[in-house]
Order: sequence, then structure tokens, then C-alpha cells
Amino acid sequence: MPSGIGILGLGAYLPETVRTNEEIAPAAGVTVEWIEQRTGVMQRRVAERDQATSDLAAEAASRALTSAGIDASRIGMLVLGTSTLDELGPATACRVQHRIGAAGAVAFDVNAACSGFVFGLRIAHDWLAHQPRGQYALVVGAELYSTFLDSSDRGTAVLFGDGAGAAVVGPVSPERGVLHTSLGSDGGQADQVLIPGGGSRIPASRESLSAGKHTIFMNGRSVRDFITEMFPRVVDEACTAAGIGIADLDVVVPHQPNPLLLRSLSERTGLPEEKTVILGDRVGNVGAASIPVALTHAVARGRVSDGDHVLLPTFGAGVTWGSCLLRWSPTTHRPLSALDETEG
Repeated sequence: MPSGIGILGLGAYLPETVRTNEEIAPAAGVTVEWIEQRTGVMQRRVAERDQATSDLAAEAASRALTSAGIDASRIGMLVLGTSTLDELGPATACRVQHRIGAAGAVAFDVNAACSGFVFGLRIAHDWLAHQPRGQYALVVGAELYSTFLDSSDRGTAVLFGDGAGAAVVGPVSPERGVLHTSLGSDGGQADQVLIPGGGSRIPASRESLSAGKHTIFMNGRSVRDFITEMFPRVVDEACTAAGIGIADLDVVVPHQPNPLLLRSLSERTGLPEEKTVILGDRVGNVGAASIPVALTHAVARGRVSDGDHVLLPTFGAGVTWGSCLLRWSPTTHRPLSALDETEG
């Protein structure tokens, strides 16, 4: 049964600067064709030098509040999913809280890498389930990966982009809202995707900088194998838990690691292409922002209708995975896709 807690508003923000494959390829030592044939990513967004993750997050959060028709003062909890913090401390969510004027909200970060938004939805949902009706939470996913990329590493430089997405979560009709959420982690694979330096294990130093320890390392083959195993499993488990079949899913908005891989896995899982929202070809992998950015785009385009079964499957570094299945309740006001604002 639906929980009566759902998404009331959505917002997304993408930096204006577009970095094309033609710009990325030379430094990465590959051709444009290599990038497109291996990943399907055509372009990605890059933040300005004076922008931080909190700037992107605050913009997306403000847009989600507008979509929900909710003032920031009514937000009781703000959860930010990110792995690219403004600083190691305090929580970047606190900066976002201040920027948007949500003075009454408890604010904290969730570092579950690309799974951060779905982890945040679960936290917000469970918190709201124990609050008086009329409370609201704000869940944000934001990443500024461009600061942490080695332009010569073809395994990462061609994939990642910057962006942010957000959702206002609160009471909806009893027949709508979250049907099921699940989360998982396997720390035995923590070394497969990470930024090695800058923490307590490898503190920042001249040596760590010269050794390239402050940029993203990714074991591409291992990550691909993990996603290939996890995607159909997460989809099947969500449907089974909710008592529906895969054919009953109306819209699937997955994390966007690689457009070509997603299309292949969707087909293998039995999901028609028209039901799967894939935006990674135009924005790259924006980590915890992937799902809210793509969901905002889908709702803005009218691809999600009242009563639809909407599944948000995710997987990320850690490793982490999860899903959120909703019986859709329309947002208070239809959001604007971030692509509309930046592409005209």
C-alpha cells in the first residue's frame, strides 16, 4: 500500500558551460568516436570556477520549493546526497540550508556516492512517517565532479559532469506516494571507486598531490560488472516487494552512469525503451544528482502521469545500491527541465 508520503515538487540545475567530446578527447588520449561508442555520452556540464557544490544544490533546492509551492521556512529536514563536499566539514547541507532560508530545518549530508539521493529519500520518508501531517523534507543530490577529475584519465574524464537536483517530500493522498524502498551496501568493494586523498587515510600533502591522489579513481570493469549484476536485481526486488510485475512499471528513472550500458540493461531486464528515462548522453554522470535531474526532466516533459508506478533504481561507490518505488502524485506545479533553461 502507498504510504501517503510522496514528491510534491522537483527542481534541477545544470551549469551553463557545456564541455563536448571534441574538447575532452585530446587530453584523454582518445577520439570522439571512442567516447561515443564506449559510453554514449555526448556532452557534460562544467561549473564555473567560483561555484561550489552548495551553490548548485541551493539553486536546485529553490526550484524544487517553487514547484512544490512550499516556502523554505516550512522545511523541517534537509538531506544532501553528495560525495563532492564544499569542505571536509561542516556538512555542505548546512550551507544549502542557510542559502535557501530554511532556518527551521535540521540539515545533514549523506555520502552514499551516486546512491545518495535515494538514500536521502528513504531517510526523509521515514522521518516524515513519524511527524505530524503537514511536515516537509527537502532531499537534494548535487555533485561538482569537474574539480576532482584527471583530464588525462579516459576512464573518468569522459564520463562525469556537474549538476544538482532536488525534491520536496511531504504528504500526498493516501492512495499515492512511496510503495517500497530498499538500500544496500558492500564495503568490500570500497576501493573500486574513490578519491583516495584528502581524508584521514591519505591526508593532503605535496606527495599526495603529485601522486594524483585527489582525483577520482575508478576500476571501470569492476564497476560495470557490479551494475550489470545489480540493475535487474534491484528492479525485480522492488516489483516483488510491491506485488507488481515489471510490465506494471510505467516510468523507470535510474542512476545514469553510462547511457549505452543503461539501454542494454533495460532491454535485458524487460523494460521497454520508452519507459526508461536516460539523460546521461546530454549531462554525463552527475552522481547523486543523476536521478533527480532526470526525474525533473521527465516530469517537465509530461512523461509521468498521476497514478503511474515510478521506479528509481540506483547504484554507486561504496559500493551502494537501492531503489524507491512510488505511486505517482503530480507535483504542485510542473517543474522546468534544467536543459530547457540552458539549451533554450
